[in-house]
Amino acid sequence: MYYCLQVHSNSQSKYELIKNTQVFQFRFDWFNNFGCNVENIFKLKCNQYNRCFKVKTFCQNADSNVSDFKQTPEHVSNFNSETRDTQDLSNLETTPRIMVVTSGKGGVGKTTATANIGMSVARLGYKTVLIDADIGLKNLDLLIGLENRILYTVMDVFEGNCRLDQALIRDKRWKNLCLLSISKNRQRYNVTRENMKNLVQALVNLNFSYIFIDCPAGIDVGFINAISPAKEALIVTTPELPALRDADRVAGLLEANGIYDIKLLVNRVRSDMIQKNDMLSVKDVQEALGIPLLGAIPEDNQIIVSTNFGEPLVLKNKLTLAGIAFENAARRLVGKQDYFVDLETPYKSVFQKMKDFISFAFN
Repeated sequence: MYYCLQVHSNSQSKYELIKNTQVFQFRFDWFNNFGCNVENIFKLKCNQYNRCFKVKTFCQNADSNVSDFKQTPEHVSNFNSETRDTQDLSNLETTPRIMVVTSGKGGVGKTTATANIGMSVARLGYKTVLIDADIGLKNLDLLIGLENRILYTVMDVFEGNCRLDQALIRDKRWKNLCLLSISKNRQRYNVTRENMKNLVQALVNLNFSYIFIDCPAGIDVGFINAISPAKEALIVTTPELPALRDADRVAGLLEANGIYDIKLLVNRVRSDMIQKNDMLSVKDVQEALGIPLLGAIPEDNQIIVSTNFGEPLVLKNKLTLAGIAFENAARRLVGKQDYFVDLETPYKSVFQKMKDFISFAFN
């Protein structure tokens, strides 16, 4: 029998178990296999399609204000490392924040988001650690350029071969940032929920302010183990229907495991396709999932370059639009208000603007 939870928008804390919904159904016994109590599953959306691509949802969290999305910096080209504010904001918070970065679908930029947002948070003065929980397929070390410095992993700590501080790799560019790999080639089933909880607690005892867990793709045992110690979640998705379906399912699993503080990052946004109605807008994605929006990242070829050189995009002297979007998302995460970069209006160079003006004047 299929079940789904429907949120009543006209009342608070009222959820009704209904049967046979048309979209995003799941099996009750499937959740039980992961040890989840269906009564604790909150806000799992009952979505219904409105025309070809737009999706509406019954969800209380759909009230996030995206009206500021079209606020654009006046001098993006001058937004460089000298003018960026990297002041110490660590006195704003004292409670350690444990956030899992997940997606469900692979290839949406989850690890790239972890590297860039984690680096930005460290640059703001917070002691930050990035945990690469993608066992067997780890790539986080490559993205931040620390792949040649890994001697020990968490599995070595569990087996008593080293201390935790020996497995932590400190970034030489920013001392506030550390990397911790779970394993190189071990089976993911060797890591249990209790292992992950004990590991995160040990990191909290080392006074880390932000702990980011780069979750493996999919929703198998590795995913469940990775999210077990988290208190918050960041879902990374792209404006594609398969990615949205997986993101919605992941949101349900997170809520089933007691993680209700969930934020959304929309990656690989293309303004030209949005203008042609060939791609969902950021607002469409946010309304479809009903999750508060942390940021939107444009498609950028420089991300490939930064990945190949092992240097996060936010460390560039002159930031591209994607780098600005990553940095602003990190600032919003730590509680500092910042604008949303306008990604829905196609960028035009000075030459293109002059050409449009001449064409308008003589036609």
